[in-house]
Amino acid sequence: MYAIIATGGKQYKVAEGDIINVERLAAEAGETVTFEQVVAVNDGTMKAGPDVANATVTASVVKEGRAKKVIVYRYKRKSGYHKKNGHRQTYTQVKIEKINA
Repeated sequence: MYAIIATGGKQYKVAEGDIINVERLAAEAGETVTFEQVVAVNDGTMKAGPDVANATVTASVVKEGRAKKVIVYRYKRKSGYHKKNGHRQTYTQVKIEKINA
């Protein structure tokens, strides 16, 4: 059984026991979060749309962290312009506990 959830502007395919990194959530390590935006559920047959209106996915927060640094380099030739920036995206690591469909 798996579900497709939407959080942080992205969609994730999850099954019970999976550990995934999602965009940062306002939750501490050890807390339980519930994802209410379930796009689809597959438990032998695929259900989507109004069939999964009441479905939820429960997960527990493992940790929060920051991804590896991405270097952003802007450059314009012949004018001497260059600019170097770095960016580290924050994430929350969650473990999927239960799919309620």
